[in-house]
Amino acid sequence: MKLHLDYGKQGLDVDLPDKNVASVLDLAPVAPLADPSAAVRAALARPIGTRPLAEIAAGRRNACIVVCDITRPVPNWVVLPEILTTLAWQGITGAKVTILIATGTHRPSTDAEIAAMLGEKVLATGCRVVNHVCWDDAGARYLGSTPNHVPVFLNRVYLDADLKITCGLIEPHFMAGYSGGRKLIMPGIAALKTVQAWHSPRFLEHPNATNGVTRGNPVHEENTLIASMARPDLIADVVLDTQRRITGVFAGDMVEAWEKGVEFVRGHARVSAPAAVDVVVTTSAGHPLDLTYYQTVKGMVGALPIVKPGGHVIIASQCAEGIGGPDFSRTLLETDDLQRLVEDMQQPDWTPIPEQWQIEELAKATRYNPVACVCDGIPSETLSKLFVTPAASVEDAVASALSIHGQSATIAVIPKGPYIIPYIAAS
Repeated sequence: MKLHLDYGKQGLDVDLPDKNVASVLDLAPVAPLADPSAAVRAALARPIGTRPLAEIAAGRRNACIVVCDITRPVPNWVVLPEILTTLAWQGITGAKVTILIATGTHRPSTDAEIAAMLGEKVLATGCRVVNHVCWDDAGARYLGSTPNHVPVFLNRVYLDADLKITCGLIEPHFMAGYSGGRKLIMPGIAALKTVQAWHSPRFLEHPNATNGVTRGNPVHEENTLIASMARPDLIADVVLDTQRRITGVFAGDMVEAWEKGVEFVRGHARVSAPAAVDVVVTTSAGHPLDLTYYQTVKGMVGALPIVKPGGHVIIASQCAEGIGGPDFSRTLLETDDLQRLVEDMQQPDWTPIPEQWQIEELAKATRYNPVACVCDGIPSETLSKLFVTPAASVEDAVASALSIHGQSATIAVIPKGPYIIPYIAAS
């Protein structure tokens, strides 16, 4: 069976044994919007749960618009011009508008990435563009502590703005259920100390802290609470199809509009498999999500609901930028026992380390299931130190897995990786 996997910018063609492939899980088809710009204008004029943006902006002195970084393929060049036009009607133009890039704990965006993310039309307006820097304590302000004792420090540029707007993408998220909405604030523009307290084992080890789950998910509930401490005046989130065309625009109240978007996404992202399988072939959804091994962990974790205990996960992820941030990379390369490290993280005297949450998620992915990784961007000798088995090709990894599970072993394929929420039909 010939299949095309999302991998880097070009994709990866693979040929798998027909008799073994039990299912191919992909997004349900949704028609793209015929006129996305018109849809954005309509959403801003008739938002969900709040007044039109033009009314909200009236009398405001300045604005901060929070956008995702390069790891999220948000078509800002479609959404932002409509927002900026509406703000201009109220006299909020040029340097009165700050676009704040919600890097979370990721590195700052480069000038080339900013140009690609925002588009020439947006940059030509003269608005300020600022990267959030999570380790810059002077750039954050303390807002208090949550009932769960998470200290809340958020970006000062955002907090000081007279008008607050976020622009994001709603898609499945392996910890928080779904992205978008509140995630632009928390962790998007939160200080590292806040993210570390939130992305700690007491939240992440909860069984509901997973893909597609919001009810009873402590990760989702906590970041919604934190974002509500500095609630945006309006969110403008989009949903994309397999070709990254806009299929829906959800603007308005941070909770109400986002929940409508989640309902829409849930309808075509949840895909059933008839039964658990011996092998799952998946991806990290291609560029830009598979830029690093750090992001690749999402695809590994996303496959777990449909693989048998002891079954193999095979992931194809280009990792053009290598492993990821220096702390994440160094910790993995200096660790011999991943599961023991995570046990240590859960002890009361543990001192948090940057990006330890992704290490914990990697431990989840590899705890009961061997993982093989097809990757051009990381040498095999390095990849073998990251708690996965390097593979020259998907076909080689499948052949190796079949030699263990038998030639009649079942395979499920998830070409778009973490953009899919797989589940077993019987459950």
